Amino acid sequence: MLRIIEKTKIWFAISGIIILIGMVSLATKGLDYGLDFKGGTVIEINMNKSFDKDQVDEIVKKYAPDYQSNKVNNTSIEIKSANLTNEGINSMVKEITTTFKGSAVTNQENIGASIGKETRNKAVQAVIIAAVAMLIYVGIRFEFKFGVAAILSLVHDVLIMLTVYSVFQIPVDSMFIAAILTVIGYSINDTIVVFDRIRENQKYMRKSNVTELADASITQTMTRSINTVVTVLITLISVYIFVPSLDNFAKPLLVGIISGCYSSIFIASPFWVIFKNHSAKKKLAISK
Repeated sequence: MLRIIEKTKIWFAISGIIILIGMVSLATKGLDYGLDFKGGTVIEINMNKSFDKDQVDEIVKKYAPDYQSNKVNNTSIEIKSANLTNEGINSMVKEITTTFKGSAVTNQENIGASIGKETRNKAVQAVIIAAVAMLIYVGIRFEFKFGVAAILSLVHDVLIMLTVYSVFQIPVDSMFIAAILTVIGYSINDTIVVFDRIRENQKYMRKSNVTELADASITQTMTRSINTVVTVLITLISVYIFVPSLDNFAKPLLVGIISGCYSSIFIASPFWVIFKNHSAKKKLAISK
């Protein structure tokens, strides 16, 4: 049986150090908000044939150093920038269409800063509502202590993702929010598997304390958790390599899935043990 709970301070220290680095980075550098959050211009150009995205990017970066680009359906490219002027757009499009014969702009739109701010606020609301709904569900399905432990592990996952994005200044866009919600769903599912085993083992390990109960449950579900995360990572790496248009979705998922597996094993269950021990001490103090 693995001795996970007795090393709780180590697991918490590892996460604490990473999150502390993230907090310092967020306070000093902040997040690199993408077009969806700060406004700007989106241009889609149909190349009418297969093309080398790097060649197009070489042209785009002359006019928009802050650009983001995604290949669409192998024959089109979507270019996003927060600092493109009308003159810059015209010059950039002219150079691209001259270099790539037969290409043409199929869509161009501007996203205002106010719309970006509204999108950011709604994204935060979505994450909060999802977390509260999960707390209620887990609290009803199991017990309130399980729910609080699960939510703390989800907060851990979100903070780890924010840390990575702030430290490496990876652009944050709507795909990032979709990834966070996906990770929250994955992580809570993995955590519930462990909690469900703890609940089952409570019937058969009545003489064991909560530490032994948690360690036994984690040991029994460890293989399942690792196998699940490995298969998901293989899929995500494949998407990241072979579907460039979805790399903004795959990157945060890669970080979040690893963090979610870690938190399900090393964060959620130790928190539950802490809450149970605290509750037991409280009851003992009252009885005296």
